[in-house]
Amino acid sequence: MMIILQTHDIKKVYGAGENTVHALAGVNLQVEKGELVAIVGTSGSGKSTLLHMLGGLDRPSSGTVTVDGKDIFSLKDEELTIFRRRKIGFVFQNYNLVPVLNVYENIVLPIQLDGNMPDSAYADSIIETLGLQSKLRNLPNNLSGGQQQRVAIARALATKPAIVLADEPTGNLDSKTSQDVLGLLKVTSQKFAQTIVMITHNEEIAQLADRIVRIEDGLIVTR
Repeated sequence: MMIILQTHDIKKVYGAGENTVHALAGVNLQVEKGELVAIVGTSGSGKSTLLHMLGGLDRPSSGTVTVDGKDIFSLKDEELTIFRRRKIGFVFQNYNLVPVLNVYENIVLPIQLDGNMPDSAYADSIIETLGLQSKLRNLPNNLSGGQQQRVAIARALATKPAIVLADEPTGNLDSKTSQDVLGLLKVTSQKFAQTIVMITHNEEIAQLADRIVRIEDGLIVTR
């Protein structure tokens, strides 16, 4: 058993005085290599705040987050940016693709930003698994929502990250497309031994995960 992600007593407080909001109230979480974990909770439960902490997009008020053995908040901002690019893949609800780059260029962008050459055999394997072979020269605006999200997943996997974080990855998709995209997330998790943590408010989608973690009022209520 190898722990890829671990949090220790993460707290996030916004505001002060009467306006204080405890978005996270002391979260402890462990995720093993190759696990597909769904974090579920209602709107305002703290799940998106937690995902931002796990990905180093926002710093906690207190507590630690360890990714692949590294305490990420011990890093300076610039070091954290580099670590994030190499070790953490992101899949967002609104895809976040670069409109002027074609599908293939979008997929390999994080690798090139790091000054490296893509592992073309690995990239081809991801592209094939996600059914994107015929779309590589297309620009994102010529793709359906489901196809754009598959490109975003391919991009997140391309750097061989320690972990992929998916924030409501099917939020903008209809239920049939959602099932397809999630099926592909599960397949990629298994095929590439990829660790994935997914935020969702959709119980049906969460059932596809290996494990469901519930968050309420900034605290994990079940693991």
